[in-house]
Amino acid sequence: MAMTLASSRSMMTDQASDKSSPQPDEGHWREIIGQIGTEVGLPLSAALERVTVLATTGKIDRAGLRMLREEIERARRAGMIGQQLARFASGRIRLSPEQVSVTQMLREVLLQRGREAAARQIELSQVLKPAEVVADATLLHSLLQAVVDWSLDLAQGKLEFKLDIKAWPPYARISVRFPHASSDATDRLTPVGTPLPSLDTMAWRLVQQISWTLNLVLDRTVSDTETTLTIEFPRTVHDEIEGVSVVEIDQGFGVSDNSKPLAGSHVLVVASTRDNRSLIREAIRHMGLLVDFVGSVDEAEEFCRDALPHAIIFESLLANDRFQKLRNGIIAEMPTFVFIEITMEGSALQLSTQGNEGARIGRDAVVQSLPSALIFELSRTA
Repeated sequence: MAMTLASSRSMMTDQASDKSSPQPDEGHWREIIGQIGTEVGLPLSAALERVTVLATTGKIDRAGLRMLREEIERARRAGMIGQQLARFASGRIRLSPEQVSVTQMLREVLLQRGREAAARQIELSQVLKPAEVVADATLLHSLLQAVVDWSLDLAQGKLEFKLDIKAWPPYARISVRFPHASSDATDRLTPVGTPLPSLDTMAWRLVQQISWTLNLVLDRTVSDTETTLTIEFPRTVHDEIEGVSVVEIDQGFGVSDNSKPLAGSHVLVVASTRDNRSLIREAIRHMGLLVDFVGSVDEAEEFCRDALPHAIIFESLLANDRFQKLRNGIIAEMPTFVFIEITMEGSALQLSTQGNEGARIGRDAVVQSLPSALIFELSRTA
């Protein structure tokens, strides 16, 4: 029999229905600070043990290397979520509401995360009906990414996304459903009765906080084998929008005034020279991005095999036939994927337009132009 998290739902519903920004109490933030320490410290301790063994034996197999990378990545992502939550706690978030197709945005996010789901052997399904809402597009995109982060970490085998419109009130509604344990008692991996993993991860904390900020309604229901999350959008766009003035809706995309609009986005830099890696790192270090660096097309192929970043920045020197093959494969899978090429000289800036091959920036303009180019390119595809 399903068990609804009544107390959690009551708190979230009350917060979401309040038109003022929710203000979690000090106890809430103290709990989060402790959780950040745990979710950063545990995987780093495991990674340190592997490094100690490597230093002692001088050997590490492919599986061990993969686990080491995953442990470091988990710690890094927990720290990054902590930085994002700190922005909410500071009160510096400024919303820029606009009319957004949540259908298109969710479809793009699921497409972008498809390889990661496949690498985890999770079957990702979606049934998305057309729906538009009034929301800050940057925060909405961050919310959808956080929901995918949270559910991918917990799902066993299947992950289902559904988007529809409630009969009444006519709110757009996203439902996420996944098994967290096997319903088959003969399954030795996740038998019935196995203790549930914690659902209140750092990714969940971010889902909560963004939803509160956007005044959405959350409902999380848990049974012995399955979890369902429902997110409702009270500001759903209809033929006639009641209670929303024309001034509140921007039909075109405008980057919100948040201090780090791309915080948490993942960028892969493909650069063979230390000077270019340092230049790019310096240009985007203030943006709150997750950034990985590789030095060759071979390494880029290996990196993208299991999961795609949100954007790839690459040196023109590396734009050979093999890189073009990698690029064509990614674009075939995700046509709006962002590529930014760094040319070896000059200060020209060329943003992508329909029909060209993406953005280009001259090396002399990287520090000045790369941040705004990333914001434009990633916002355009959101």
